[in-house]
Amino acid sequence: MLTLDNIYRASYVLKEVIRRTDLIKAPSINPGSEIYLKPENLQVTGSFKVRGAYYKISQLTDEEKAKGVIACSAGNHAQGVALAATHSGIKSLICLPEGAPISKVEATRHLGADICLVKGVYDDAYQRAMQLRDEMGYTFVHPFDDELVIAGQGTIGLELLEQLPDVDNVIVPIGGGGLISGVAYAIKSLNPSVKVYGVQASGAPSMVQSFEKHHIECLPSVSTIADGIAVKEPGEHTFDLCEKYVDGIVTVSEDEICAAILALMEQQKLIAEGAGAVSVAAAMFNKVPVEGKKTICLVSGGNIDVTILSRVINRGLTKSGRNCVLTLELIDKPGQLMRVAQVIAQHGANILSSHHERNGENANVNACTLRVVMETRNAEHVEEIRKALLADGFRILD
Repeated sequence: MLTLDNIYRASYVLKEVIRRTDLIKAPSINPGSEIYLKPENLQVTGSFKVRGAYYKISQLTDEEKAKGVIACSAGNHAQGVALAATHSGIKSLICLPEGAPISKVEATRHLGADICLVKGVYDDAYQRAMQLRDEMGYTFVHPFDDELVIAGQGTIGLELLEQLPDVDNVIVPIGGGGLISGVAYAIKSLNPSVKVYGVQASGAPSMVQSFEKHHIECLPSVSTIADGIAVKEPGEHTFDLCEKYVDGIVTVSEDEICAAILALMEQQKLIAEGAGAVSVAAAMFNKVPVEGKKTICLVSGGNIDVTILSRVINRGLTKSGRNCVLTLELIDKPGQLMRVAQVIAQHGANILSSHHERNGENANVNACTLRVVMETRNAEHVEEIRKALLADGFRILD
């Protein structure tokens, strides 16, 4: 069973291996509250996952160590298991779906693991891992539903209370629930007055639905940029622990996640993956009661696929009001385009691109449409420009 002694023991085992990440004050995330970040994206392997994986592997018997370990993951867990096994002199085999990003496959291989690419998706890789475990006698290292793994993740909870003893709220990302289970158990065991909130992506709300219905729910599918928490079904241990120790679970949208990634890059010079940024998104958009509270957002990982980073930035700019797209209907006569540009310039926005369409299917045959992409300061600035254009007689279609 999970105990506080186990978490303290894990902390002792891990102290020579992991980085004890500092708290970073982040006043601009939500000006109405006192926000701190726990940047586990700066952890070795770029994620908290190494904590649970290393502690689990450290507790194996000599016989189990001799046979090696196996895991199934296309991301942070794979790298955590690989590093932990290599550091302990143990063979590790990671089953990955063949479509896993090359960068993640090579990062796992570089950390010393053998790779088994499996045709299909994650579920197929999981089934292959179970088959190899039974055939070869490997120990399977579960990504979240294992009490030793949970104890390793719970060491973060101990660090948070040491670093900010008077913390009011802790916000934690949730996929399968291993991280929040360990953190919530540690914090509530030592200081029950601290509120612990979980966050999931709206496209993968398995723990949210299970939490609300008081039994484990399995989603038919999940879809989110936060691939590290795209889990269809929470674990039995993690669900029970969340029911007992977590104060609430909320969801954030894809646009809110992108805005949080952008805010971390610009304001804190931190690179977070989608799963790591959901806690910050919850604080930014007031999904949990943070006003006037000392709140820690756990940034769980930073292994974002750089090939999608530009799209994430663009969506984040739009969500935060930094980019704006307006479509207007104009009377088709000279000077209209100039008038629109003057209004925008007078209010301090910068036109990035425009598209003037005279042959659209407008109800008014004397009308045309203008699509303008602008660089703006924030949502209030966008609304100021919209009102100015309306006041000047223009019709905004979108």
